[in-house]
Amino acid sequence: MKLVLTCLFAVCCCFMASTSANILQRKKLQEVLRQLSAVKANLQHNEQMLNTPPKNIEDCCCLSALHCFRTTLQVQFNITERNRSKLYRSLNHNITEKGLDFCNSGNVRPTCQDCDSHPKENASEFFNRLESLIQRAIDRLSMN
Repeated sequence: MKLVLTCLFAVCCCFMASTSANILQRKKLQEVLRQLSAVKANLQHNEQMLNTPPKNIEDCCCLSALHCFRTTLQVQFNITERNRSKLYRSLNHNITEKGLDFCNSGNVRPTCQDCDSHPKENASEFFNRLESLIQRAIDRLSMN
């Protein structure tokens, strides 16, 4: 009887830990969306052309796309400005990365497109696609 209760308790604890990790990741990604909205409003009309990952990114390439968005944000925009700096730090956070890690293929990683090989789009499209990627992660976490 004690063994059964111990096993049941262990299962409940694992479930609670998994659920709380999803909640934490979802909250972090929602914070990223809020920060992105503030940055996007200031840079929406910037005509700069930026290497932008596509909207339909494979699950296993989402982290690569995040890295591309982060690098472009750091290189092309003044991240010393407060809102941009906060967004950049949030995109670098390990909870953000865990929320975007959709790859279920174990150790096998597909070949993802290099950042420089993505087509160039204007700043508005760049931020729309980053927003789409973050929203996709939130939606996926909400289903679990």
